[in-house]
Amino acid sequence: MKKRLFSLLLTATVFGMLACKKLPTTSSNTPTPTTQDTTTRFQNPLLSSGPDPWVIYHDGFYYVMHTTGGDLRLYKTKKMSLLGQSQTSVVWSPPGTGPATRDIWAPEIHRVNGRWYIYYAAVVAPGTTHRMWVLENEAADPMTGTWTSKGQLQLPDDRWAIDGTLTQINGTLYYAWSGWEYAERNNIQHIYLCKLTNPWTADGPRLRVSSPEYDWEKQGTPYVNEGPEFLKHGNKVFLIYSASHCSTDAYALGMLTADTTANLMNVASWTKAPQPVFGPTATDGAYGVGHNGFFTTSDGKEDWILYHANPQAGQGCSDKRSPRMQRFSWKADGTPNFGKPLPLTEWIRRPSGE
Repeated sequence: MKKRLFSLLLTATVFGMLACKKLPTTSSNTPTPTTQDTTTRFQNPLLSSGPDPWVIYHDGFYYVMHTTGGDLRLYKTKKMSLLGQSQTSVVWSPPGTGPATRDIWAPEIHRVNGRWYIYYAAVVAPGTTHRMWVLENEAADPMTGTWTSKGQLQLPDDRWAIDGTLTQINGTLYYAWSGWEYAERNNIQHIYLCKLTNPWTADGPRLRVSSPEYDWEKQGTPYVNEGPEFLKHGNKVFLIYSASHCSTDAYALGMLTADTTANLMNVASWTKAPQPVFGPTATDGAYGVGHNGFFTTSDGKEDWILYHANPQAGQGCSDKRSPRMQRFSWKADGTPNFGKPLPLTEWIRRPSGE
């Protein structure tokens, strides 16, 4: 009996020692995928590189573009979370000579009156100053057909211009961009707005709707408001823009708000948020958060923000910037609630409809 009791005590002691020993575990910062993780969830980034991402949904597909610097590349996918596995095509490369041949930035693809348009910024050779340019495609699928140049978008006052974007409100086309007030650079980038009579022709004067004025918009030089993007919800229209210089980790998103029934070409119609609405974040692989786009899922149930960020601090305006996305909600007052940029370690539920 004593021999059996000793054996039981020895066994319990050994198991107790094993239970107290700290066994190797997976760090909470590097989650191990499970079957559920990989089939219903994803992790950012969507691509290893892709500054200034833009997305549009049309007829069952998402079309995505981002800055490459040297050409216009288009992605086509049914599932945004699988963007890295999508169909990809260089739909336009600059000619060897001509006015728009280099430093091609922040392209966006839009659908207007049954045709596709790509807007992009490029240097006006042989100088070093940027302007906006337009391409048109009549094909139903923008991965096919012919992209025809509509030339320079002759914006009012013909000043330096980048990051152009388009929307249509109450039957009127509006174009927003980032630019200079004067012919020469004075270390400030503003957000401007004008009307268009068609997708390649400006109408009337430009309106300066935003300038760097708060401290969080003035980190680094030049002082920057750029990357404006329209977001519509109910009877509100928002211009979500990037502030501070992209060379800093303080890069973040600001917001302007107006009623869709207001005169959008009157600066008094716009209200500027005094604090950033997304970022800045200096942790968890999300540094220099900015230059975004938006999409609603194919089933119309969810709204998502697409944006870029750097995986490490101090990486600035380089190709280290990668596209990420996350779902956002709406506050009771009708304004967007973007939350905080999610860490790269987080597993995110895939957009509905995927």
